[in-house]
Amino acid sequence: MERIATIFTQFPEKFGIPRQSGIVEELEGKIVFEAPYRNTDAVRGLEGFSHIWLIWEFSANEEKPFSPTVRPPRLGGNTRMGVFATRSPFRPNRLGLSCVRLERIDLEDAQAPVLYVAGADLMNGTPIYDIKPYVEADMHPDARCGFTENKPFAQLEVLIEPDLAKKAGDRLPALRKVLANKPVPAYQNDPDRVYGMSFDGLEIQFRIDGDQCEVIDITEN
Repeated sequence: MERIATIFTQFPEKFGIPRQSGIVEELEGKIVFEAPYRNTDAVRGLEGFSHIWLIWEFSANEEKPFSPTVRPPRLGGNTRMGVFATRSPFRPNRLGLSCVRLERIDLEDAQAPVLYVAGADLMNGTPIYDIKPYVEADMHPDARCGFTENKPFAQLEVLIEPDLAKKAGDRLPALRKVLANKPVPAYQNDPDRVYGMSFDGLEIQFRIDGDQCEVIDITEN
């Protein structure tokens, strides 16, 4: 396989990225095709779809020996499940699958076609290997969700002082949702620990105490 495109997102590093696509719809992404695939004919008809599937690589993962079991965050990071029963990034072929909302297709850009998407759970610069439309057959209302059923993603109360909120500007709604989803390992519960996260040109420092996330500082990169 070879890279067909690259996605540019608001996350320069892995830490802080939502654990599932679509959780934070406010997140913005831009997909630019590699030269051999940079052809407007290749996306003809795609504008009629609201969502697309991205097949991509966990390119920032370190090479590790294959492990048949992993510890999914949805189970607190303490219970092992089979790797193929999870969406763990530590997989034999390091492939990721994400469904994102297609906002628009720019056919006038110098690098056209450029796809603008929302809700992506990918790091900036991630290689894309394929793009497919999300179709009606992909919807299964009666689907069973295994050990993830009745285990919703964390929804923390995010506390940000007004002066700090101003520093985030129009990035604030997305930042709030990212933090609300508890972007730290499930097994870390030290209320005095200060975490640092890079997000869309900002450096965020925060603490998590129970069901609250307190933003301590926001600075520009």
